[in-house]
Amino acid sequence: MNVLGLANLVYLRLFNILFVFYGVNRTIKMNLAEGNKNFVSDAASAMITSIIGVLLCVLGLLIYSYMQGGDAYVQSLSESFLFGGNPSINSYCISLFFEGIASSVIVVLLLMLYWNNRHSSD
Repeated sequence: MNVLGLANLVYLRLFNILFVFYGVNRTIKMNLAEGNKNFVSDAASAMITSIIGVLLCVLGLLIYSYMQGGDAYVQSLSESFLFGGNPSINSYCISLFFEGIASSVIVVLLLMLYWNNRHSSD
């Protein structure tokens, strides 16, 4: 995004949620196609998928931040995104991790409600 000059556009960060929806939805659809209609195991599978995605993204940000100059690079990121002060790379990544987990829970719950009619009930 830096190369294209789009790094400061906050709404492009919101576009990432579509990738989370895609991955979780695909996991649930694959479970249903394989005949796994257990609501709890489908929800756990979808949650594991989204948590792995969050971990990989945070790890990628951590590595990229150190490659770009460490704490100086984090200071150049949007101050209104999470912090108003001077966050370190570690605090920035930890905050993004918890934010990612929260959004993953929301996505999993929304998609499980959407696919609820596909699951057998008691």
